[in-house]
Amino acid sequence: EVQLQAYGGGLVRPGESLRLSCAASGFTFRTYGMSWLRQAPGKGPEWVASINSGGGHAFYADSVKGRFTISRDNAQNILYLQMDNLKPEDTAVYLCNALFGVNLYWGQGTLVTVSS
Repeated sequence: EVQLQAYGGGLVRPGESLRLSCAASGFTFRTYGMSWLRQAPGKGPEWVASINSGGGHAFYADSVKGRFTISRDNAQNILYLQMDNLKPEDTAVYLCNALFGVNLYWGQGTLVTVSS
């Protein structure tokens, strides 16, 4: 059974940092490209960042570039999102997904709230 579970969300103040993790199981994690997306209250989903299977290439949305860092540990089957200098507009449910060919898996999200 494929499982993707994001965790590490919480309530932080503007300017603070948070690291999200996404634990994967049930598929060959090291062969999949991985992404983080988010959905703010009342809005549609927004792509945040992606990383290739080997971890050597990362891509970011303009809204998070320079503040967020995506990474992965293929030995532990975990995807990370380091979020620095958080802003209120980063408030959202953050989800991870895995893509290989036509196989696309989604995980459950974790809520990040940025508020003073």
